[in-house]
Amino acid sequence: MKNTALFVSLALVCTAACSRPSTRKPVAVTFLDLEWDVQDRLPALGQDLQDFTRETGIQIKRLPGPDGSLNQLALWKSLLQKGRGGPDVCNVDAIWSAILDPYLTDLKPYFSSGVASMDPVVVGSYTVGNRLVAMPHHAYVGVLFYRADLLHRYGFSRPPATWDELEKMAARIQAGERAKGEKDFWGYVWEGAEGEDLTCGGLEWQVSEGGGRIIEDDRTVSVSNPRAIRCWQRAARWVGSISPPGVVAYGKWDAENVWSSGKAAFLRSWASDFSIINVQTPPLHASQFGITGMPGGSAGRVGALGGNALAVPRNSAHPKEALEMIRYLGQRDVELKRAREPLEPSKQMELFELPNILAPYPKLSKSGLPGGRVVARPSIVAGLKYEDVTRAYFRTVHAVLTGEIKATAAAAALEKELVAITGYKPGPPSN
Repeated sequence: MKNTALFVSLALVCTAACSRPSTRKPVAVTFLDLEWDVQDRLPALGQDLQDFTRETGIQIKRLPGPDGSLNQLALWKSLLQKGRGGPDVCNVDAIWSAILDPYLTDLKPYFSSGVASMDPVVVGSYTVGNRLVAMPHHAYVGVLFYRADLLHRYGFSRPPATWDELEKMAARIQAGERAKGEKDFWGYVWEGAEGEDLTCGGLEWQVSEGGGRIIEDDRTVSVSNPRAIRCWQRAARWVGSISPPGVVAYGKWDAENVWSSGKAAFLRSWASDFSIINVQTPPLHASQFGITGMPGGSAGRVGALGGNALAVPRNSAHPKEALEMIRYLGQRDVELKRAREPLEPSKQMELFELPNILAPYPKLSKSGLPGGRVVARPSIVAGLKYEDVTRAYFRTVHAVLTGEIKATAAAAALEKELVAITGYKPGPPSN
């Protein structure tokens, strides 16, 4: 009888304990995020993360990073080198793959079918050897923003497709607006400060004229050639003529601030394959603006590839949940693009000859012709040396823009410096 009473008591205790809510803390995935600072302009990612938590119970701790690609890279490296306690998921910039490869999980076994339909240039930026070190998430490409209302006012039926057209249009619009009293109006603003954005801009100038990719895929340094030199010389002529003298100190936000204040006809900036429809705020006083591919030269129109991918560090404490999060975000991006494709841009924005990478929006472009191809920076071929390569490149180009050194001498000196950094031999441009 005592044994029976004891069994019943124990059963009641067990039943009560089992009926209580679990006191185990939910899994929290730490997400080191490159896009944390654009949540107001790109709210979809934040909403997707909230939906993921609601559907799975997995919490997301979103960590910020500093401004500037190289500053972000320094932080990422320090966190990934610490071992346990680091991020579970991290954004990887398009130029970091080879540098961060030792710290990242190969995702090819988990996402091989998903990458098959993606742009090969994008996938290649996150492939080191045979390893997919990060799953492409948001691709960005260099594009030209333009004041459509001002183009029409000054007799232009379409945005510029070449650098010569850009110079002509920018000069005419600038002169006309200044004659109306807008003394601080400029034709063209862009990122001319020492930094990664200048590497992107310089690469667009060079490749569009057949001047090479700085370092070619065959491991030759191609930067010292007449076409690249002429590109640098042309850009230097913009400074103080169609572009402000201070453009050589402009970062991304500086150039965009001039544009948004209504003080420029053209802006070199970025558009994403998932966010272009969100960019609907016109510049001040503009009745209409547009987005098109970057102007080109003898070798065509080219936009530099940017963006980020999602990676799982080798030392992630929650790799299963991290993979689940990456898979979920990829599915949501596909759903978002399908939902947006039939939409029309706002009456204030037009899209004209968009680059191929913006293919989710073919019905939105005023022309079915592609607005250029996409080119990746030479980060994979430079490997662990890319940070030194890009610093040498943008410092040299900046010195040409400011008149500190002549373009021909600068190119010859840069070639020697890149040969010393990489151990590669000089060679001709491959494009």
